Amino acid sequence: MQQLSVNLTIPIPYDSVLITRIELEELKQQQLTGVYWSMKDLETRINRKNEWIKEHILYPTKFRKKLDVEYGGFVFYPKVKGQTWSFHASKMAEFLDQNFKEIYS
Repeated sequence: MQQLSVNLTIPIPYDSVLITRIELEELKQQQLTGVYWSMKDLETRINRKNEWIKEHILYPTKFRKKLDVEYGGFVFYPKVKGQTWSFHASKMAEFLDQNFKEIYS
């Protein structure tokens, strides 16, 4: 079997950088650290209206027990009219990724 050994130089533009996938994931996670979403932020993130989010994610018992801060979760459910929803961004993003199939089925 013949083999060819090649030394190749690929220029990387000055405004670009190569990083590992692990570093990329860590950077993505850090973007959400200490960030809280409003209902409007969540609507934008998943491209659904708040009525759909409430019906399919927030109010079903199987999810509410994981999400509600009253049960040790990371979502503040308003208790009175005028209060706003609050979502711990990194934990909500992780929940959405991990439960995609259950949410949409």
